[in-house]
Amino acid sequence: MKNHSSSDKDYELWVLFNQVRDVLFKARQKELRLHGITSTQAEVLFVIQTIGNKVAATEISRWLLREHHSVSTLLGRMEKEGLISKTKGLHTKRPPRVVLTEKGRQAYYQSAERASLHKAMAVLSEEEHQRLSSLLRQVRDEGLKELVTDMTPPFP
Repeated sequence: MKNHSSSDKDYELWVLFNQVRDVLFKARQKELRLHGITSTQAEVLFVIQTIGNKVAATEISRWLLREHHSVSTLLGRMEKEGLISKTKGLHTKRPPRVVLTEKGRQAYYQSAERASLHKAMAVLSEEEHQRLSSLLRQVRDEGLKELVTDMTPPFP
């Protein structure tokens, strides 16, 4: 039986990534609960606001690095909640476009404060912040290569 105390630095780092993600996720969920949305919904609202209204679900999937069917299901729930609407132009073969409703726009602006994230990141100097960002991008990009997927984030 392998000794579990033996050093596997990659796995320990992976556990640490997950702990950081979980802590920040829970803090963000608590913050967003006040506005009646989830962190995943806030991510979608951010993407739509960033790209601009009338964005295709496939583009949202690319930004979130999630499967198209998962995003489609999420968008369906958000549409039922009145946060977004899907529009399809007449006489076009283009897929439906997603737009923010007034309720969705309000939810986006309410969620844009992100105090919990800013407070957690405040422990980093500007140089540390940039270095961590660079390192995480490297790990993300290498992980994407391992998946052998066509998912590529549209941002650096």
